[in-house]
Amino acid sequence: MGHRATEPSTPRVRAVRLAIVGLAGILVALTAFLVVPEITRPHRTTPIYDPPVLAGQHLWRYCSGGFYARTGDTIVLTSSGHCALEGRVATAPDGVTVRGVFGPASRSETCPYPDKTCAASDINYLVVEPSQIPWGRLNMVDLGVGGYRTIEPGTEPLACQDVGLNVPVEINGRDIYRTGTVAEKGDNNHPEDGAYFPCMIAAAIKVGTGDSGGAVLVRGIPAGVTSRSYGGYLGFTPLAEGLDELGLTLCTEPDCGLVPPLAGS
Repeated sequence: MGHRATEPSTPRVRAVRLAIVGLAGILVALTAFLVVPEITRPHRTTPIYDPPVLAGQHLWRYCSGGFYARTGDTIVLTSSGHCALEGRVATAPDGVTVRGVFGPASRSETCPYPDKTCAASDINYLVVEPSQIPWGRLNMVDLGVGGYRTIEPGTEPLACQDVGLNVPVEINGRDIYRTGTVAEKGDNNHPEDGAYFPCMIAAAIKVGTGDSGGAVLVRGIPAGVTSRSYGGYLGFTPLAEGLDELGLTLCTEPDCGLVPPLAGS
């Protein structure tokens, strides 16, 4: 039985074969680039409630939500004093749902630097729209893929003096869960910064635009407000002093010590 002669491998044929092999390599690499991160990226395993718990989550535009608190019978959500002016309405990503209206930013009664604004912490708050209050979950913080944290009854927010070096820190601004440790403490009095804070705490956690106002937990305890980026790393101001300056009480119970309105009322 005879053998079929093979066609000569011309330069054009070799070029086509190389192109096919190269294209296959590109497709494999592209698939790996797109699919592998999606497979390996941590995914949320906890539910999103309705209305959602916004403590620890992206709140509005360039702001993140901190912790639920109350002033009298009014439920508020802390954020950052440099995120929004008082009276600004915050809406959900749909552009329609009103989440609330921003209240005042923390300000100290006296200031040793007349060319700056002085505050105990870089904090303000959102007066939460009644329909957006997550009754029964006001003592929770949503850390996304990091899970929910429940603030136990009687928990005291940490002050500057309560935060030591090399202790664990957690944040979830922009719904990106990150951990690190406290690296440094001092005041915030830089010529290029128009605000003075007597206590600024730096942590080894990468941050970016949109993290401001977010919840900072130290040793699992509510501790701070994401405020600054120092070389791309987290700077936060203490929570306890900021709450005191604004006259707020941290929510440590599911309904923050209040009686929720009846459904439909």
